[in-house]
Amino acid sequence: MKDVFESVRAAEKRLQPAFAHLEEVALQNEKRVLDAFRAEPVSPRHFAPTEGYGYDDLGRDSLDRVFARALQTEDALVRPQIANGTHAIFLALSGLLEPGDVVFSATGTPYDTLETAVGLNGSEPNALTRFGIGFRMAELKEAWEEPFDLLAILDGITDRPEVKMLYVQRSRGYAWREAISVDKMEPLFKRVKEVRPDIIIAVDNCYGEFTEDREPSAVGADVMMGSLIKNCGGGIAPTGGYIAGRKNLIERISYRLTVPGSGREVGSYAASYRPFFEGLFLAPHTVLQCLKTAMLFGEVFGNLGYEVMPAGDKPRADIVQSIRFKEPGELIAFCKAVQHASPVDSDVVPEPWDMPGYADPVIMAAGTFVQGATTELSADGPIRPPYAAYMQGSLTYEHGKLALLEVAQAVLAQREAGER
Repeated sequence: MKDVFESVRAAEKRLQPAFAHLEEVALQNEKRVLDAFRAEPVSPRHFAPTEGYGYDDLGRDSLDRVFARALQTEDALVRPQIANGTHAIFLALSGLLEPGDVVFSATGTPYDTLETAVGLNGSEPNALTRFGIGFRMAELKEAWEEPFDLLAILDGITDRPEVKMLYVQRSRGYAWREAISVDKMEPLFKRVKEVRPDIIIAVDNCYGEFTEDREPSAVGADVMMGSLIKNCGGGIAPTGGYIAGRKNLIERISYRLTVPGSGREVGSYAASYRPFFEGLFLAPHTVLQCLKTAMLFGEVFGNLGYEVMPAGDKPRADIVQSIRFKEPGELIAFCKAVQHASPVDSDVVPEPWDMPGYADPVIMAAGTFVQGATTELSADGPIRPPYAAYMQGSLTYEHGKLALLEVAQAVLAQREAGER
């Protein structure tokens, strides 16, 4: 344990310049969020619950406007009724696309749960392909300095009027790749709009909000989607998701969210809106805690001889830290230790299981106050080669550091047992 403690302390010292940069980004993002609150302005009356149809719901409508400003968009739909990030993405795609339309992914195959929703995996009722909506893609390049295959993307959208949407997945899902930064999105979006000014650029923004000093909307994304139990909820929001973007697109999606003709004008919430407002206000700071924890995990496990992505001190575009193990036992030991180091359900022992929507057994550790919240310390990974854990979250850096001490010790013990 002493050796692990010394390794963590040395890693912390090396990371101080990177931490200072993250703190500056968090300060800029917090100012933008604070300005959004003051521009509306928010008051206690906006926290009040509503019932029935939800006409003239001041809290709901104000929350939409605050989110839109904070995320640098014209408009937003922020709803507790959106179950998760996949639901938000599916709402946006199904609300904007019609039979005969095609969505083109610039980031290859989407993560497992969305494969089912768009119809790439199976043939579930209401999947996009069942409504005649196509899904095409270009794989990302291995040269990460220029991740997009621009020639394949342009070939896939030019003179193809049926392709109505360019889709970008910012985070990695269960792929071994870096998250895509806003800086890397900017030249792609500019070139795409030169060729197809009419195309809708949609970004799955899950895990990426407030990790950089601007959002994809600032460089040309027309619509973005995400979960409130990830970055934007600040560890406070109990549920929900958001869709933010151009006003005309958000209006159209609202008809899919509720019903054509009523859209965003209906939909009440019988609990307080306060956690959603408060969560957004805390989001830049909470994301900072997540990023510092991810950097520390990456630095320490990299020094222990494991392949990590990104490397400890490298720039970040999401809150996820990927760590690749040599055999499944180390991945399982990692997740079990994360669970044991959690404030909730620390006595629970996670095991791999056939989780709905995933192609392989998955092990998940999430001893969280909000079930499955990934701004709280959590880790998961599919039990398939290469055996990679995807660690994210930590409401406080202090908790992340304490957890790392325990997790590293557990993995090293498992490695030594396997070598004997």
